[in-house]
Amino acid sequence: MLATALGMVLGAIVGMLAAYVGGRFDAILMRLNDVLLAIPQLVFALLAITVLGPQGWVLITVIGITHAPRIARVARSATLNVINEDYILAAEMYAMPRSKLLVRELLPNITGPLSVEAGLRLTYSIGAIASLSFLGLGLQPPAADWGLMINENRIALSIQPWGVLLPVIAIALLTIGTNLLADSFARATASTTVEE
Repeated sequence: MLATALGMVLGAIVGMLAAYVGGRFDAILMRLNDVLLAIPQLVFALLAITVLGPQGWVLITVIGITHAPRIARVARSATLNVINEDYILAAEMYAMPRSKLLVRELLPNITGPLSVEAGLRLTYSIGAIASLSFLGLGLQPPAADWGLMINENRIALSIQPWGVLLPVIAIALLTIGTNLLADSFARATASTTVEE
């Protein structure tokens, strides 16, 4: 959740700023974003963990940073859809500071797409951390981690499959549950916005 939250904060700030400022700033920021998107997430994580060691804060930071470019694209697109609305123009007319305008006017009106993206990114975070732990590069024993449990119990898979199957089922249920919650939140946000 921390990795997803870090990615959401970084990505939302970059995407909203790029769309709001526009012009050359937007073009440069999005090209840099495209460069980061071209780097495979797992390769970047493996490189960082090899250099800095398999520590919790390294996993959170690396996965959060690799989520940010994808979230920035969603935030930019959603911001472009609402940037010309009357309430934004009214806030600019009253000379509302840019930071307040972004937080009070823009952010609440793009929470639908961002919440869906948060659900997806949380799913990818769970998968990435479980994959890295399975490879022995994520959380280390005695930490409790489902990917680590799968790795440690895979030797006895033919004798006692539940040691592997239960963590796999737990990961699947968690990812499905987070996606369902994110979709429900997005629908609730969309219906509230339509009613207003």
